[in-house]
Amino acid sequence: MAGEITETGELYSPYVGLVYMFNLIVGTGALTMPKAFATAGWLVSLVLLIFLGFMSFVTTTFVVEAMGAANAQLRWKRMETRQEEEDDDSSSASDSDVLAQDSYERAEKRPILSVQRRGSNLFEITDRVELGQMASMFFNKVGVNLFYFCIIVYLYGDLAIYAAAVPFSLMQVTCSALGNDSCGVESDTKYNDTDPCWGPLRRMDAYRIYLAVFTLLLGPFTFFDVQKTKYLQILTSLMRWIAFAIMIVLALVRIAHGRGEGRPPLADLSGVRNLLGVCVYSFMCQHSLPSLLTPVSSKHHLTRLVFLDYVLILAFYGLLSFTAIFCFRGDSLLDMYTLNFARCDVVGLAAVRFFLGLFPVFTISTNFPIIAVTLRNNWKTLFHREGGTYPWVVDRVVFPTITLLPPVLVAFCTHDLESLVGITGAYAGTGIQYIIPAFLVYLCRKDTQLAFGYGTVNKHRSPFRHTFWVGFVLLWAFSCFFFVTANIVLSETKL
Repeated sequence: MAGEITETGELYSPYVGLVYMFNLIVGTGALTMPKAFATAGWLVSLVLLIFLGFMSFVTTTFVVEAMGAANAQLRWKRMETRQEEEDDDSSSASDSDVLAQDSYERAEKRPILSVQRRGSNLFEITDRVELGQMASMFFNKVGVNLFYFCIIVYLYGDLAIYAAAVPFSLMQVTCSALGNDSCGVESDTKYNDTDPCWGPLRRMDAYRIYLAVFTLLLGPFTFFDVQKTKYLQILTSLMRWIAFAIMIVLALVRIAHGRGEGRPPLADLSGVRNLLGVCVYSFMCQHSLPSLLTPVSSKHHLTRLVFLDYVLILAFYGLLSFTAIFCFRGDSLLDMYTLNFARCDVVGLAAVRFFLGLFPVFTISTNFPIIAVTLRNNWKTLFHREGGTYPWVVDRVVFPTITLLPPVLVAFCTHDLESLVGITGAYAGTGIQYIIPAFLVYLCRKDTQLAFGYGTVNKHRSPFRHTFWVGFVLLWAFSCFFFVTANIVLSETKL
């Protein structure tokens, strides 16, 4: 995300890429979706989920098209560099005036002739050009700064969600296990932060102790470089799918046995604000598409595979959320859905209860240092000047500190995960998922026409190639901003 061209890495088949993309999109946001569904009503939630899935697919195809255009420009620059080197080698035997005239004619004719000769191979996606590098290629200086600002705000939101989710899960599980309720949160039990956890400690005290331990254990990784290993990725993915499968099966079994407690409303517009942010957050993948799709070995049917991925993700989100809202009462659904399975009447086996309750702790804890290092590197890139270096204190102390402190302070003040996910998705998420891809594809199309001539076809162009779609995406993005902001202001006014 630091805005550099990175190595493509080991190639993999399109279907492996499909699985990787599925794993990337389906993450923490999915665990907050059931409560958002319950508060907004099942019909409104279903319609909005499908529409936002479609909009995310549209902007994903925009990013893929921009990747093709960026690769074409880089490939063209390499071709021109090689041509200039060949011209320099032969220039000693040429008359200077004739050479100047030949160079002028070649510069005029080469783009159209070369593109015609090479066809659409110029747009083949072989170099992994990250979103930051594409922004620097197609945006002006103000646009690049706004891009990094948006990415940084989103990553701060991500870290705040992670920093709150782990202590919240630990508080829920341990306060139930060590307190009077050894079986977890019963269906009619409503806990407040001021309720006792164990001994003289309140639940909020326990939450903040866990937050301090979490920060002390994982915070130091922000000061170093961390990479996610392949085996760690496999382990966390395996745990995630085991947990999701268990939750869906258990909810279906309860519903089939007539023990479903949920009676969700058809529509409740007061819950749409959070649902909007949660759904946007849950479809977030645009910032990671270059590293995800560039290593795919065959990209002939890339758009179809991406579309299939979105259909599968929609089906999964629908299955998870609908089984949840019909299995549990809306007011008993917790921000982190896994915690609803800490009840003895839902899960009889203690090991399964603890696995589901602590599942977010394991998976989120492995992601937190990676997201923190990514955010730190984006701060460095934003303030970097050509040829300049940072003093050791700034590089090793200041940047890691400004990366770590804000999300921890937010998590210290609140553990309302649904609101954190909703606000992060509705603001920074909207910028990354809608605004940046829309401007990227619009500007890369203009650059492609100027560089290679009108009529040049990008083989990875989006099916939504009409300018109307760019305008529609931007209109929707700004509508989301205004709706969420107005909703927050009205809610605060009522309070």
